[in-house]
Amino acid sequence: MNRKLQLIVTASMLAAMTTIATMVIKVPTLGTNGYVNIGDSMVLISAWLLGNPYGALAALVGSALADLLSGYPAYVPGTAIIKGLMAVVCTLVFSAVHKKNIPLPFAYVSSSIAAEIVMIVGYFAYESAVLGYGMAAAASIVSNAVQAVTCIILGNTLIAVLSRVRFINRMTTGEP
Repeated sequence: MNRKLQLIVTASMLAAMTTIATMVIKVPTLGTNGYVNIGDSMVLISAWLLGNPYGALAALVGSALADLLSGYPAYVPGTAIIKGLMAVVCTLVFSAVHKKNIPLPFAYVSSSIAAEIVMIVGYFAYESAVLGYGMAAAASIVSNAVQAVTCIILGNTLIAVLSRVRFINRMTTGEP
């Protein structure tokens, strides 16, 4: 199969999986009118499997679509930017750490932590500055941190399992 077509199809599938993961398990958060979800685990998987720009596109489209379908249209632009940036940062940190011959698990964990920090800071900035919540946006930091830790654990568990699948290894290395 043509490599570019394979990347586009896989990115589309991961975007759909990101939407589903975000929408299926929602734990409402107190005082924020939001929810904790497991969609970030798919954002991380998209970044690790596809790299940039395809992983970022899968992450931002899937996450923004989840906000749109869930009735949070004010969050769509912010989510698209934040989740796309998460995937970009995840890919860059993973590549930088992996190139230094540091064990692969450390590359996955460190890149997922960096990406989730982008999410926490990004939503605080978006809610306080763009949505006009001011310092009241700080209320979402705790729930976003819970989501971050959950998705770091889930994402790293998923990539450990997926990395054992021959097709996944061939896809990420670009081998035929």
